[in-house]
Amino acid sequence: MKQTVARIAILVPDYDEGIVFYCGRLGFELIEDTDLGGGKRWVLVRPKGARETALLLARAEGERQQAAVGNQTGGRIGFFLFTDDFARDHVAMLAAGVTFLEGPRHEPYGTVAVFADPFGNRWDLLQPA
Repeated sequence: MKQTVARIAILVPDYDEGIVFYCGRLGFELIEDTDLGGGKRWVLVRPKGARETALLLARAEGERQQAAVGNQTGGRIGFFLFTDDFARDHVAMLAAGVTFLEGPRHEPYGTVAVFADPFGNRWDLLQPA
């Protein structure tokens, strides 16, 4: 039996703001943007080269969801972007205006630095050892 985590929903204040960050700054590809009517869209993005898992950019609706934007994991790092070349991607992300919360560090599990999306979500950029 094979199972795959195919989609992970991430709350954003606005679909287009999410696309600008994830595709414009991180270099993800927009794989789907379908109008569902009533102001809702099905927006999927994923890192270039990824084939199974994608982020579903979900526009926050109502006070409860809006309060959770950027805090879906209670302030913890909730997302992990693996790379095969940390230095290349770190430099590119800095040049694109991505905010890193710390400098790169070398851990037994790999080279890592924490960055934040403009909505407050914390990510690891990680090249596994």
